[in-house]
Amino acid sequence: MKLTVYLAGEIHTNWREELQKKAEKKQLPLTFVAPQTNHDRSDDIGEDILGKQPGKLYKDAAASDINNFRTQVMLQKADVVIALFGEQYRQWNTAMDASSAITWNKPTIIIRPESLIHPLKELSNKANVTVETVDQALDVLSYIYE
Repeated sequence: MKLTVYLAGEIHTNWREELQKKAEKKQLPLTFVAPQTNHDRSDDIGEDILGKQPGKLYKDAAASDINNFRTQVMLQKADVVIALFGEQYRQWNTAMDASSAITWNKPTIIIRPESLIHPLKELSNKANVTVETVDQALDVLSYIYE
């Protein structure tokens, strides 16, 4: 049984590649999808499709519409969602993706460091599983196949 896993989280580090390599090493039958990880592409997609917008507000609104559409399709097709909250970056999109997944009854694993226990307590309570590392998240997925 092959599962599709949506990887929500910041796009500034290589955590997705790390997780994918570790999953391959464990020979887990997983397909990974994610939000647009090319920051410039994500920011410019509205104008790339709809043309030049009359200001920053409109440029962001056009990009947001298209990015939200893409994210909704990917999340709804996913069997499992992993949402990584790191220490360094603002996590608004990750929180939005995790909340959407939980609302749509997608099995959800949250990865967060100990320092974010308090700020993420409600979200962690709604998720199926909360862990602190990518390895722990993969161990949860591995358990499905035992």
